[in-house]
Amino acid sequence: QVSQKRNNSTPENPRPKRTFSSRSPYALFSPNSFSPSVTPSQKYTSRGSRGEVVASLGSVQGPSWSGRGGRGCTVKLFGSPEENLIKSYKFMFQKALDIREVLSWRIEELGDTLKNHHHLEDFASVLLPAQEPVTVLGQISCDSNGKLNAKSVVLEGDREHSSGGQIPLDLSELKEFSLFPGQIVALEGTNSTGRMMVVSKIYEV
Repeated sequence: QVSQKRNNSTPENPRPKRTFSSRSPYALFSPNSFSPSVTPSQKYTSRGSRGEVVASLGSVQGPSWSGRGGRGCTVKLFGSPEENLIKSYKFMFQKALDIREVLSWRIEELGDTLKNHHHLEDFASVLLPAQEPVTVLGQISCDSNGKLNAKSVVLEGDREHSSGGQIPLDLSELKEFSLFPGQIVALEGTNSTGRMMVVSKIYEV
């Protein structure tokens, strides 16, 4: 038996897949019928009329500014010296310790706001077992690199009461909640084993 192979060579004059006749309705809606006839644009370096105003909206009426060239003006720094930049500074090159200090200060500040607004007692540690309901302060986080869900919520405790310790949260007793990573919250619940906190109430800012 001799198998016949199909010729896969490309023809010298390929036929177009579609041909539109002048009477075909598709020709009326082809790109050629909608494209206006315009001259090709010139190169940017060979453009003419540089700086010329080609379009304006409304009349230009404004005050005429005049000055003395900055003579007699002095620059004064406002605020404490440690809050002002007096030398060159690389943006987004903060030290990890400085970033941690800012985050800790933010948790403490919002914790005082939560305590005063909701009339809460003193916060407890997230690492100590508690059979009775206690109130803890911290920052919402995720236990992995994935998306936050009801089974992956972790509370990073504040530095003052919890020394920055973490504890997983059980949110099954809550009717509804809305959390996001980095959110500062105060939680009320029980931590009978010291390894997981069963949350009964969330205090938000």
